Amino acid sequence: MAVDIKNKKASYTYFLTDEFTAGIQLVGSEIKSIRHGKASIGEAYCRFMKGEFFVFNMYIAEYPNAGYTTHEVRRPRKLLLQRTEIKKLERRLKDVGVTVVPTRMFVSASGYAKLEVAVAKGKKLHDKRASLKDKDQARDLDRLS
Repeated sequence: MAVDIKNKKASYTYFLTDEFTAGIQLVGSEIKSIRHGKASIGEAYCRFMKGEFFVFNMYIAEYPNAGYTTHEVRRPRKLLLQRTEIKKLERRLKDVGVTVVPTRMFVSASGYAKLEVAVAKGKKLHDKRASLKDKDQARDLDRLS
């Protein structure tokens, strides 16, 4: 059973540029919930805290069979990236209006939870309308052919 949790609103709300794949530092009950698909990255965002990169507001449901040691559902979770990737992200985040949002969470073939994050810049209302218009036109063309 492949786990593939996507943030569908990210491409609608932001212009996505650079993408990175990061590991996530989790506890045992969190990875079990992710493998059951009980997670959401729709409202999540990434930031630096004390020189380390974290994802905030990512929801991972409590695992029902965890016993007495459960986890917080929206705690900050450390992202594991290479040093060069962290330096790139630090440089990009110094610009005004730029943020990092998670776009996809999946479990790799080796069994580890991974998070794809993208450097993003917010869209204006007219940009959102234009992207909807382009999507509708592409759908109409597909119907005709």
